[in-house]
Amino acid sequence: MTTEPANFDYVSSTARIAVYDNLRSTPRVVEIPPAPTNEYITSIATQTYTLAREMGGQIPFTVVQEVSENFIHAYFTEVVVSVLDGGNTIRFTDQGPGIPDCGKAQLPGYSSAVEEMKRYIRGVGSGLPIVKEYFEGAQGSVVIENNIRTGAVVTISLKAENEREEAPLRQALRAAQRPASESGYPNEAAANGATNIARGVHAADSTSTNATSGPLMDSMPILSPREQEFIELFYSEGPLGVTEMGELTNTAPSTTHVTMKKLVALGLIEVPAGTKKRVLTARGRAVAQQL
Repeated sequence: MTTEPANFDYVSSTARIAVYDNLRSTPRVVEIPPAPTNEYITSIATQTYTLAREMGGQIPFTVVQEVSENFIHAYFTEVVVSVLDGGNTIRFTDQGPGIPDCGKAQLPGYSSAVEEMKRYIRGVGSGLPIVKEYFEGAQGSVVIENNIRTGAVVTISLKAENEREEAPLRQALRAAQRPASESGYPNEAAANGATNIARGVHAADSTSTNATSGPLMDSMPILSPREQEFIELFYSEGPLGVTEMGELTNTAPSTTHVTMKKLVALGLIEVPAGTKKRVLTARGRAVAQQL
């Protein structure tokens, strides 16, 4: 008996996002309907991020996107995302084949992605390690577990702002952004030392954009080739609508709309009042200059 190869072009199942205002009441449920794979993943990530932010959560979109992409390994079987703890805890659950080695899944280079999957994700074993790196130290936690019967559960949790203890390197990066008189350092030499620490982080760690811009996870999102193309066109052409962007990139209207929706969620583009066209935000221009 032969097994039909998995179809990674279209997801035929419905994903569900459960939003828990508290654990004493039934959660609100938002459904993500079947769609082409790229749109499906983006919809899960965008809706989850938006709902978490509405509750006051501070988990970045790029982190939510990275974990959402991992549902492809479960063939999108029984996808459920739970938003808890005021949006600062998000649990991603599926009933796929599971993760045989949860430890290795958090190390760079370990991946079960096959060629068909790599049309939609990088597939080089970088997703969960990036997420783990963001939550390192006192920022929060990443827990990977087996589901009750089959599948995997990934829980990411970020401590509330007033509960965080900023790591020394992040303190140095933050101090380097401020004048010496505001940095909390006793003198200019100490402030310059912090700046040099930050520059050292930049030289050794590709997750920084430059010595004064802070960690890349907060300022330089991971973009697909199409998303990069959109940003570059906004930078060179100025305000663009869905139709204009679709014509410039030869992209279907639905895909153009979904891509722009993600860029809005990332804070890279916006729709100024009184117009239907999108433009780059200040952050979007900074990102465009890095591409």
